[in-house]
Amino acid sequence: MAAEDASPSMAQLTLEEGQEQQQQQEPPKPVAIVVIGMAGSGKTTFLQRVNSYLHSKSIPGYILNLDPAVTHVPYGANIDIRDTVNYKNVMQQYNLGPNGGILTSLNLFATRFDQVIALCEKPRDPPLQYIVADTPGQIEIFTWSASGSIITEAFASTMPTMIAYIIDTPRCASPQTFMTNMLQACSILYKSRLPLVLVFNKVDVARHEFALDWMRDYDTFHAALEHDATYAATLSRSLSLVLEEFYQNLRAVGFSAVTGKLGGEGMDEFFEAVQESAKEYNEVYRPELEKKLKEREELERRRQEADLGRLHADMQQDAAHAAAGQQGRDGGGGAPQRAQRQQGAPAAERRRVVLDGRKGATLADIHEEGEAR
Repeated sequence: MAAEDASPSMAQLTLEEGQEQQQQQEPPKPVAIVVIGMAGSGKTTFLQRVNSYLHSKSIPGYILNLDPAVTHVPYGANIDIRDTVNYKNVMQQYNLGPNGGILTSLNLFATRFDQVIALCEKPRDPPLQYIVADTPGQIEIFTWSASGSIITEAFASTMPTMIAYIIDTPRCASPQTFMTNMLQACSILYKSRLPLVLVFNKVDVARHEFALDWMRDYDTFHAALEHDATYAATLSRSLSLVLEEFYQNLRAVGFSAVTGKLGGEGMDEFFEAVQESAKEYNEVYRPELEKKLKEREELERRRQEADLGRLHADMQQDAAHAAAGQQGRDGGGGAPQRAQRQQGAPAAERRRVVLDGRKGATLADIHEEGEAR
């Protein structure tokens, strides 16, 4: 008995050890970086420097171009939307303008994005560490469209994902423009529900320390608006109070593609922020994402059960209608009563009934069979 009791526990222990070894052998999943920014903020140049940095460090990376309207990209994209969707043909076929063409091209590409995820998850030696995606310059097309949500959720459901929001630092010297960028970053954060890193680009033209001071110190931002009595300045002051807590949970780095080495100034700090964001994704965002997926599965299960219940009810109703119709055609008597009526009928009527039931039979044959019975 002791040997029999020990064998299942040993088998279970061996199975658990095998699962642990399999988990240890599986390489860590790459970190997906979705680069978003307003037109002219320097997204494409930033991504080119990221690509150069990864190559110089011999870090395996995968580059995606999701802008169908760009004419030239200064980096080698592993996956390019232009290879799948022709932006100009989409405009002509659907009679669309530039923005509508970009949006429709993204929607068409998003219908096959599961194939992109399959390519990103394909086993490699050495395994991928980063997947970087460049998005269209029209920021609202990606952030507030169904295709943008599909792409970000597809990444977030399979691997650690974060958003890199590129900001044009020289333009943020104006407090109102700075507040506009912060509101846009806030909307992206709450729309995607993913870790976000602010990348103050072009710090070789204007340093970004003033922006960091405005984010950290409410009074410093108010001092910059001291001599502005317009409604926009008053609104910016009020919004700065609202966003004070929002600033505390943001990571911000300065970047320049011109100064610095190995990809530009601030590249090392950016990838440190990326690693912190990946850790935050695993600790905070992934449990919430799994909870949302379970809720969706539960809703889908309930919907299927409701549809199945309605189907059964319809089938029972159709069967009841068919039975009532058959009973009406039989005159309300049914098969037993029909048999009784035939047994009580005269011989001539029985011959007539048999004649109707035997197509092609002669009258003599039917008469003989009737007499035999």
